[in-house]
Amino acid sequence: MNGSVRAARALACAGVLVLSACGGGGDEGEDADAGGTAASPSESAASPSESAANDFGCLAGKQLKKSTTFEDTEGNEVDGYETGTGTTGIVLSHQSNNDVCSWIPSADELAAAGYRVLAVNSNSSEIPEIEAAAARLREDGARKVVLMGASKGGTASLVAASRIRPAVTAVVSLSGPGVYGDMDATKAVPELTMPVYLLAASGDGRFADDARTLHKLAKKSHGEKLEMVAGAAHGSDILLQQPSVWDEVKNFIKNHG
Repeated sequence: MNGSVRAARALACAGVLVLSACGGGGDEGEDADAGGTAASPSESAASPSESAANDFGCLAGKQLKKSTTFEDTEGNEVDGYETGTGTTGIVLSHQSNNDVCSWIPSADELAAAGYRVLAVNSNSSEIPEIEAAAARLREDGARKVVLMGASKGGTASLVAASRIRPAVTAVVSLSGPGVYGDMDATKAVPELTMPVYLLAASGDGRFADDARTLHKLAKKSHGEKLEMVAGAAHGSDILLQQPSVWDEVKNFIKNHG
């Protein structure tokens, strides 16, 4: 798989994709007032909620308040990042060589566009954690839910979409393999009736082949779309390297979410 968490964060901070996961900046208070008097411990110490928050190695300032924990449908603890207040919820699932940090810039941008977003830091339960994340978004106010995942997260999103009730509104899979571990998207996709967006790079070997195979299987999907882009980028790295493709994904969500 191409790319690394460090590379993804660096590109995000450079503004290739988005915005806000790269530093606390103005959210951090000064250590002393204008006259040089040191702040009191109560003023300088982090709040209890921020102290306990999981920063995942990439959150800072106000972002820490969006770090959350919930249980998957099997009762296992899952960490995540929830942001936004919209009535359409989006569950973001990362690829195996990344963690939730790879989705933070996208989550913040989607939240700014009016969506409620929960980016999952996978505990390797995949389907149960996505099912629970969708339920969490609905509990928090989402009336529609879109699933979007990269690589194994894409496979998990496709399979979860075949199981979640009420049905999700749309699914986006970035380089999701047809089969990953015990998750078989080739069996799930033929049953999906909601819009499905399958995206892969033409030079990404078996993942490109799997996207084409899943496209052929998605016969019941209304609004299904296959997009093969140039290069060999994998999963969410496609969005980092080709911002215009990210714009197309956002348009798909807007039109079908």
